[in-house]
Parts: sequence; structure tokens; C-alpha cells
Amino acid sequence: MKRVLYALSAALALFAMSACATDPKLREADRLALYRAHAGAPVQAFQYYGRLDGWTPLGDSALAVWTRPSQAYLLELQGRCPDLDFASAITVSNQAGRVYSRFDKVMVLGHGALPFPCHIGQIRPLDVKAIKQAQRDMRSAGSMPAAESGQAETDKK
Repeated sequence: MKRVLYALSAALALFAMSACATDPKLREADRLALYRAHAGAPVQAFQYYGRLDGWTPLGDSALAVWTRPSQAYLLELQGRCPDLDFASAITVSNQAGRVYSRFDKVMVLGHGALPFPCHIGQIRPLDVKAIKQAQRDMRSAGSMPAAESGQAETDKK
């Protein structure tokens, strides 16, 4: 299993290296592919007690949220979520400390407007260690800028 993940990470690194040769930052589609490659099977919900440890937009229809430094989830949204890349903050609706797919929403905050609700279509747990290793591999291969490589550097808090 680890060999398959390592081979997949290496293939992603090569793909990203060719895709980023002219792009100073890792493209959104490549970042989303990296996170999807290290996501587990869909789950119905995750624990949430009103505070996110961090979040990363992955295009206009997905994001990664950290509930703890070593625990994160890939949230695939039902359709586009306007201004997700430019949001100053997000919040997540929840019922009694749990966030459910196809029921709860990500609320995009910022730009002085009312929060915009984006419905969560799917929740997948992320292998945070594998993502960080893949990012280190990509950085050492020269395909990822240093600013893109660490959670604290890329996440919005």
C-alpha cells in the first residue's frame, strides 16, 4: 500500500513539475488532485466544536479543513462556491458538534457582504502526513514553491 502511495506521489510530482514549469504557484487543479490522491473513503460526518485549525481553498468547489494540526478533511462542495479563494475567513454550520455531508454548509466570509452558504456534497478524511511528504517531495524536485509547501504557510486561519 505504501509503495502504491509513493508511486502515486511520485507520478503526481512529475505531473505537477511539468504543469508548474511556467506557473509560479502550484495550480489549483494540481493541488486538488494532490489532496484527492491522499483522501480516504467518503464519511458521513466529522467532529467540529466551533473552531477550525486551518483551511485551504482548492479551487471554487473544494477545500481542505483542519480540525486539529494532524487531522484534516477534504470537503467537496455541491457546485461552485464564489469567492472561496478570496475569502478572509470561513465557518462551518454544524449540528451538535458534527458536520454532515449533504446537510451542512461552508459559509464564506469577507468582502463586507453577507456570508455565502456553500453546501457540502462529500467529506473525505485526509492523510495529512502523506500530503506533507508529497509536498516535500515536490519541493525537493523543484516543482513546488516553498510558500506552497506547508500547512501554516498556505492555509487561511
